[in-house]
Amino acid sequence: MMFTGFTKQDFSTFQLNELDERMTAIQERIQPKFKQLGDELTDDLSVLLGQEMFLHIARHARRKVNPPNDTWLAIANNKRGYKQHPHFQVGLFDDHVFIWLAFIYELPRKQAIAKTFLENQKLLKETVPSDYVLSLDHLKKDAEPWEEADLKQSLQRFHDVKKAEFLIGRHIPSDDPILKDGDAFYAVAKETFETLLPLYKLAYQ
Repeated sequence: MMFTGFTKQDFSTFQLNELDERMTAIQERIQPKFKQLGDELTDDLSVLLGQEMFLHIARHARRKVNPPNDTWLAIANNKRGYKQHPHFQVGLFDDHVFIWLAFIYELPRKQAIAKTFLENQKLLKETVPSDYVLSLDHLKKDAEPWEEADLKQSLQRFHDVKKAEFLIGRHIPSDDPILKDGDAFYAVAKETFETLLPLYKLAYQ
C-alpha cells in the first residue's frame, strides 16, 4: 500500500480527549501512513548517506494519563533508538506537519555538536533556505522563521542549557493541499532531508 497523504481525520485525532481513544486513533490512522512514508524515506537516506538507516515510529509508551499532543516517525543510523543520535523526523500536531533534522536533549555529544555548529555558522546560513523554521524545543508547536532567528544565540543556548534542543526544517499547515497528495508530500520531505544533509554530516565530523 502506497502513502496517500494526510487527511483532516488524521489531524482531528488530536481533538480526542481520552488517552486510550487518541492512542487507538494514532495507531490506526497515522502509524500505517508513517510506515509507508518512512520506509521510502529511510531507503532514500540510506542511499544518500551510504550507510544503513533505520525507521522508528513513536510509540508514546510512557504515556499513562495525558494523551500525546503530536506523533512522529524518526530515521536514525541506529537500530535500537534515535533520541541519542542526530535524526530526521516527520510528524503531526493538530494544525501542521513538521519535517525536521533534529538534535534533541538526549544527545550525549550535544555540546560538541553545538560547538561545531557555532564554528560553522556561515555553512548553516548558506545551507538552510530562508523559508525553513527553527525550534529549540520539540515539545512546543511553535517555531521561529529561520531568516529571523538569532543563530548564534540559539546555538549558544543549545550548548549551554541541558534541555535545549536544535531542530531545523519545515512546517506545513494542515490545510495545505500538498498534504493530501502522497507523492507530492513525499517529494517535499525527501527534498527537505537532502537539503539538510550537510548539517547532518557536519554533526558527525
